[in-house]
Amino acid sequence: MKIAITSEGSTLDDRMDQRFGRAAKFIIFETDDESFAVVDNEQNLNAAQGAGIQAAKHVVDSGSRALVTGHTGPKAFTVLNAAGIAVYLAPVGTVREAIAAWVAGSLNRIDRADVEGHWV
Repeated sequence: MKIAITSEGSTLDDRMDQRFGRAAKFIIFETDDESFAVVDNEQNLNAAQGAGIQAAKHVVDSGSRALVTGHTGPKAFTVLNAAGIAVYLAPVGTVREAIAAWVAGSLNRIDRADVEGHWV
């Protein structure tokens, strides 16, 4: 199964990005073989609006079935939810730590956005 994790960089040892729509990158981790790919989210870093929706489309297009992030706004959450992608919140840490917490089942799954739109 593929899971997406917001990241400040391109490796599993980089810090998780606590933002969703304006995350620098997404690590798409395949739980079956522990491989991963990097999806650049640079075009959304300085977007005036719509960053969450566009980022959510990246996650949907990646084939991920779950997202691990720090925060998710209402528009992004709506897109993710409609696509059947479960959203989990993780505290600050590395991507590797977030994956381990997700695998262990210790992350909280949310059923609605946890921040207002345009949260920075």
